Amino acid sequence: MIKSMTAFARQQRQTDLGTFIWELRSVNHRHLDVNLRIGDAYRPLEMQLRKVITERLNRGKIDATLRYDPPETQQSGLAIEGTLVSALLTECEKMATQSEQVANVDPLAILQWPGVFQAPTPAPDDLAAEMESLLIIALDDLVATRATEGAALQQMISQRTTEIDAISNTARVRMPVVLAGYRVKLNERIAEMQVNVDPERLEQELVLLAQKTDVAEELDRLQTHVAEVGQVLLRDEPVGRRLDFLMQELNREANTLASKSIDTEMTNMSVELKVLIEQMREQIQNIE
Repeated sequence: MIKSMTAFARQQRQTDLGTFIWELRSVNHRHLDVNLRIGDAYRPLEMQLRKVITERLNRGKIDATLRYDPPETQQSGLAIEGTLVSALLTECEKMATQSEQVANVDPLAILQWPGVFQAPTPAPDDLAAEMESLLIIALDDLVATRATEGAALQQMISQRTTEIDAISNTARVRMPVVLAGYRVKLNERIAEMQVNVDPERLEQELVLLAQKTDVAEELDRLQTHVAEVGQVLLRDEPVGRRLDFLMQELNREANTLASKSIDTEMTNMSVELKVLIEQMREQIQNIE
């Protein structure tokens, strides 16, 4: 199944432990690059949360942001650590006795000291379990969105490969017509110039031209690559890199067709092939 690397997912859960919100953004990237924003207080959980993400995603730049709001009862149940406040006041009094300038102690400054406020907090294991379970749901949502986008990309690529195959068949039929037309024009030019040309030498030149402009091998390789693209699209694994390589091969054959062309219609076909290949290549950059 083809999956896009571009997607967004958001999951929110309100529990007795508080409100948990995960937001996941995914864009294309050569490898898997996870940017996890969970706050310094929950850094011990980072390795486990990263593992959850890497087990479900293979490629893409992932921005995963967690927002946690404690329950209102916890926010309103703040308590002051009296022992620490007493120690801070004692130290302030000592400093005052050692200074010629006596300054009143600012209560706000005391309250801002780390550890003065003590709030009841849920057990770390309970918080971790809620964060991880909600992350899994958000990831499932993200993967589903990537699969939906991938299905649209697969349809677009399949349509382009069908068009490329049709153009290749038209070019294959066109080549003998081009050579026959070139022979007629060459004979007409010789007649106008009223010169004698060795028929055997003329045939040799036409044979050389046919060899130089023969694109049968290029068309064979082009259609072989197109068939392989169709097979790769059916694989149940990440195929973005493989498809990108096939686009390079298709583009190489299209360039060779253009360089060998001696006919305006064949040149136009080569241009159309390159346009279709570029359209696929741009979209394939988003495939996992």
